[in-house]
Amino acid sequence: MAIDFESLVFVIVAGSAIAGAIGCVFANRVAHSLLWLMLTFTAVAAVFLMANAEMLAAIQILVYLGSVMIVVQFGVMLTRRRIQDVEI
Repeated sequence: MAIDFESLVFVIVAGSAIAGAIGCVFANRVAHSLLWLMLTFTAVAAVFLMANAEMLAAIQILVYLGSVMIVVQFGVMLTRRRIQDVEI
C-alpha cells in the first residue's frame, strides 16, 4: 500500500491540529494555551487549502488568527496577575 504525498501532508497537518488542540487544553498558562490554539487555527487553515477552499482558509487566517487571537493575547498580557500567591 503506497501513500501519496498529499495524504502524507494531510496526516501531518491533521496531527498538528490535534496536537495543538490537546496542547491548548492541557497548557498550564493561559498565554501558552492561546499559542497552542493559534497552531490549531493555522493547521485548520492548511486543511482548508488542501481542500481547495482558499476563501475559507483566508477567512480562517484573517478573522481568527489576525484579529480574535491577537486581541485575546493582548488581553491576557495586559491583565494584572498576582506576584505572590497567598496561602490560607
